[in-house]
Amino acid sequence: MKTSYREDIYNYVQTKYNSKIEYLWARFPRYAVFRHNDNNKWYGIIMNVSYQKLGINKDGEVDILNVKLDDWLLRDLLVKREGILPGYHISRGNWISILLDGTIEVEQIYELIDEGFKATASKTKK
Repeated sequence: MKTSYREDIYNYVQTKYNSKIEYLWARFPRYAVFRHNDNNKWYGIIMNVSYQKLGINKDGEVDILNVKLDDWLLRDLLVKREGILPGYHISRGNWISILLDGTIEVEQIYELIDEGFKATASKTKK
């Protein structure tokens, strides 16, 4: 099982969406944000957090990816799957957190990134 898809995701968003990887917080140097070039909205954020903070009874830290979804029904279905949780540290309920520890296949993560990108696109791009 892969320990983190962090680098794979960086390559994906840079190649497909020409997104820069932004590190915005000195206190959290590994938190990385991806945003649209035209409207500056975030469509993803990678964080490293403890499994315990996610309510998972496991030691250590895990990389997670938060993405925003437009479809509440899809969100409700996804959070029932192993490896997908309600958005960690995001106050709005339409974000999900995806474990990047190999629980979810990277191709499925790419599809969710695409959904997040569409959900946060400017109206002219949608």
